[in-house]
Amino acid sequence: MKYKSALNLIETEVAIKFIKDTFERELAKVLGLTRVSAPLFVQPETGLNDNLNGYERAVRFDVLTLGKEVEIVQSLAKWKRMALAKYGFEPQTGLYTDMNAIRRDEVLDELHSVYVDQWDWEKIIRREDRKLSYLKKTVKSIYKALLKLSFAVNKKYPELTHDLPKEITFISTKELEEMYPDLPRKQREAEAAKKYGAIFLYKIGYPLSDGAPHDGRAADYDDWNLNGDIILWYDVLGIAMEISSMGIRVDEKSLVKQLKKRKELHKLDNPYCQDILNQRLPLTIGGGIGQSRLCMFFLNKAHIGEVQSSVWSDECIKQNAEKGIYLL
Repeated sequence: MKYKSALNLIETEVAIKFIKDTFERELAKVLGLTRVSAPLFVQPETGLNDNLNGYERAVRFDVLTLGKEVEIVQSLAKWKRMALAKYGFEPQTGLYTDMNAIRRDEVLDELHSVYVDQWDWEKIIRREDRKLSYLKKTVKSIYKALLKLSFAVNKKYPELTHDLPKEITFISTKELEEMYPDLPRKQREAEAAKKYGAIFLYKIGYPLSDGAPHDGRAADYDDWNLNGDIILWYDVLGIAMEISSMGIRVDEKSLVKQLKKRKELHKLDNPYCQDILNQRLPLTIGGGIGQSRLCMFFLNKAHIGEVQSSVWSDECIKQNAEKGIYLL
């Protein structure tokens, strides 16, 4: 049986805007955020670009007038923290912005595209908030916004239903390893997401029992003991869908500890790390929430290319068309 989208192309475009507008409003409300403008590119020597897992190559180009190269951002994890200080935000308030990026080394499939669009958000916290209970409280607030979005989408489009649980389940990477010791990491996520419907997988970065981390995380933005991913079970494809990576950011102690673990202490010399070491940047919590993935999930789409315009091979376009999946 061929896949058939519940909405046609024009209806899909209208629904994408509805989802983005609705969730953006709810996210700002539950977290106390203000929308700001953000850069598309930064100068690499500032240390503001996100190294992601450490192997992705940022897209670079030269600026004629400046006589130097800049990099398209891979995320705004570090820029947001600097912006909170620069703009004079107060504790328990924060910002969010639209982040657009190019990830040239992404392996393309139903969930992964060269083009990345997400809401990047960041909020100032107090030192006493740097604990797991505060992280969990924030995750619950974001999940509340997701549930409100689910209700709004179903009300406007009754043909689109979503079986999200009333509460999100918290599981550490160590607990997940103990639950499914013989499974590969991504399969562990899938089993847990299928069982609970929605999970927050936390403590990503430090090694597990086999000496490798559950997943890669840059050493200089999230505190690996206070971070995690929001993962939903996606029945359309029968997969676990990560829609957000977030966490409490490093302070001066965890920054040095994690860079030492990665043998990247040379990064302490860049301006961003120096500002953390000298406590010139506020303590924060923040993350990114995938816009296209969110639209894909709530519109029951089978491919991310149905909700965003990117580039795909001719073979990919042909194979999907044969399945009734038409990429933008």
